[in-house]
Amino acid sequence: MEVKPTHMGTMISLATVAFGLIAAGAWNKFISDLIAIFLKPGNGVIAELAYAVIVTLLAVFVVRGLGKLADRESDPKT
Repeated sequence: MEVKPTHMGTMISLATVAFGLIAAGAWNKFISDLIAIFLKPGNGVIAELAYAVIVTLLAVFVVRGLGKLADRESDPKT
């Protein structure tokens, strides 16, 4: 049975997204456990705020870095 190139690309994309979700879940648990080390139990709202701020800052840095990498790759001068 032959696999068409478009099907292969779709399968690779789906596998990439699946592994990305698994990695995101692992990072989610790590960051929340790390915050729990520094905040006492019962500080639910404060812990959630700290978690949201950390994840947001991390997302901003990663997206900016990927954007710069994409610009560098698309610019033929560099």
